[in-house]
Amino acid sequence: MRRFSFTDPGFAAAFKAFLDERRGSPADVDAAAAEVLEAVKSRGLEALLDYGRRFDKVELTAETIRVTPEEIEQGAADTPADVREAIAFAAARIRAYHSRQRPADQAWTDEAGVELGWRWTALEAVGVYVPGGRAAYPSTVLMNAVPAQVAGVDRIAMVTPPGKLQPAVLAAAKEAGVTEIWRVGGAQAVAALAYGAGPIQPVDKIVGPGNAYVTAAKRRLYGVVGIDALAGPSEIVVVADNQNNPDWIAADLLSQAEHDPAAQSILITDDPGFAGAVEAAVIERLKTLATGEDAAASWRDHGAVIIAPLDESPALVDAIAPEHVEFAMENPERLADRVRHAGAIFLGRLTPEAIGDYVAGSNHVLPTSRAARFQSGLSIYDFIKRTSIVKCDAASFGVLGPHTVALAKAEGLPAHALSASIRLPSGD
Repeated sequence: MRRFSFTDPGFAAAFKAFLDERRGSPADVDAAAAEVLEAVKSRGLEALLDYGRRFDKVELTAETIRVTPEEIEQGAADTPADVREAIAFAAARIRAYHSRQRPADQAWTDEAGVELGWRWTALEAVGVYVPGGRAAYPSTVLMNAVPAQVAGVDRIAMVTPPGKLQPAVLAAAKEAGVTEIWRVGGAQAVAALAYGAGPIQPVDKIVGPGNAYVTAAKRRLYGVVGIDALAGPSEIVVVADNQNNPDWIAADLLSQAEHDPAAQSILITDDPGFAGAVEAAVIERLKTLATGEDAAASWRDHGAVIIAPLDESPALVDAIAPEHVEFAMENPERLADRVRHAGAIFLGRLTPEAIGDYVAGSNHVLPTSRAARFQSGLSIYDFIKRTSIVKCDAASFGVLGPHTVALAKAEGLPAHALSASIRLPSGD
């Protein structure tokens, strides 16, 4: 963990160097992902089954690679009642939140008499990648599949690494309207969704987080299919005054640190004494945290405490452009309203980021690695597309046609000009 002081003459340079550090990107990942993509593209199901034996130590066939409806039903039934209730509660809130994002079609006739507008249509097929390594992630299923369901996507195909499928993940898939589940993970799963492989049919877009190989595969496949984003390690910034319980703030910082040794947790406060109390609370919590090994590595290698006037925090947050930021204080809007770059903002002492991960209703698939400067979190807009509508009659074409001809000739495109001029009363 590094400590920075805003008043230190070397703060700006040290802070920039800290932000520029790379986290969790092995140099050989891209080449390995490219090899897997080519194998699946050329050999299809055979390659998937080979990678299952090689990487996951499982023997699958064209018949067993798909999770059966009976397995999904059994998984849902095996999920503890309180977890099923929480899944239904979260799904309802996510569904309600994303339903409000639905845009309207538009149609109007302008002053030239041209009928203009647009319409929104859902994607036909979407693939959802659900990690299966460090833990079970029913929340990932809900956050990716429910917005697709709300958007009206016809087919939602889920892929997840083979092995024991956690009942809660199957319960979430059932709740979220997932239409098929495949036992395949890694870059090969992304390739199968993009190109198709045996019984797995290709999709139009791939969403969902994964490891570095999954991210590298998505980067390479952009253009073959759509992708949501290039996910990096988790991040949180907590802006807190000294009226907070240090143990609460420590827990908030660890809530992201426990995801991955490459995750990043940053505290911004104006009180050095409070900062010390939070640091001590982090150390104490790490002693008993079941995920303490990963969290400790994250805090040690990538964590930071910044001592700065709270009025400077919006500018610091914008420089970090974090996935999540909490403003733990009274009247948090005073500072939060000045933030431009953040994936999600959590306001007040009783709104920990963990609420957003599960049940607030907002999406927890958010931009990382400073991508909040130019990107939003996952939403219904990732599962719909806008089509422009244009209609001219003779009068309105008479207004637009001559200008079309002039611009086409200026660009040296005579067929474009002809396409317009041939319809004008004067002909070509």
